[in-house]
Amino acid sequence: MPLVGTGSVVDAAVRTGLGVGAFNVIGLEHADALVAGAERAGAPVVLQISENCARYHGALEPIACATLARARRAEVPVAVHLDHAESEDLVAEAIELGFGSVMFDASKQSYEENVARTRAVVARCHDAGLWAEAELGEVGGKDGVHAPGARTDPREAVDYVAATGVDALAVAVGTSHTMVTRDASLDFELIKRLDDALSVPLVLHGSSGVSDEDLGSAIRSGMTKINISTHLNKTFTESVRQVLAGSPSLVDPRKYLTAGKEALAAETARLLGVLRSPQDATA
Repeated sequence: MPLVGTGSVVDAAVRTGLGVGAFNVIGLEHADALVAGAERAGAPVVLQISENCARYHGALEPIACATLARARRAEVPVAVHLDHAESEDLVAEAIELGFGSVMFDASKQSYEENVARTRAVVARCHDAGLWAEAELGEVGGKDGVHAPGARTDPREAVDYVAATGVDALAVAVGTSHTMVTRDASLDFELIKRLDDALSVPLVLHGSSGVSDEDLGSAIRSGMTKINISTHLNKTFTESVRQVLAGSPSLVDPRKYLTAGKEALAAETARLLGVLRSPQDATA
């Protein structure tokens, strides 16, 4: 199955009323496990590499090339997406490397600067054939900030989409990044208002904090692309921790990372089932 563009995956989900799982890669083990989980579910998946992840690896290219190579070998459609890029240079590199989409994050800037910078990045992405996502109404949680009270105004969102030309919009509706509990309180009425007002798909960031039941309700209310990272990292880490606790003399990383990969693949498949069956989602 060839590497696909994010836009094709998201557009198909919009037409069918399903959700798209967009899960973050930290290392090659994550890429392997996320693709394996998608293959088990028989579902497409978006592999996301964040600016923070690129920084962790010292550069974007090493982790990007490994993730793109894994995606090209998948038996289901897999897209590779640059997540929360705050650097225009990083966007340019992602385009050169062969990413299918970019999420440019100028949400910390003033509205005017957000629009100006995002518009320029979107134009650059479109010229290269890439799908572009942006954020309006900062979703908190990164670097210790917790701002689940942030909300995106529908009228401002309409103006923002028109001014920037983005293909999808990440909105603030009650989630927060880096949550390790699944008890976020979503504003479903606001999601419906945003979906009614906008002509582009909605993206839910910080979805690790959302229960299965509420993920289904969010999709039914109008969300399409569902970003999950912390919850899957927690799943991976807990499995590795159990193996190491039970075998304190273990030194071969392959032995404990394999357990983490298996747990991550299983949870990936389960979550994709939830996102693709929103009517049946249960907590």
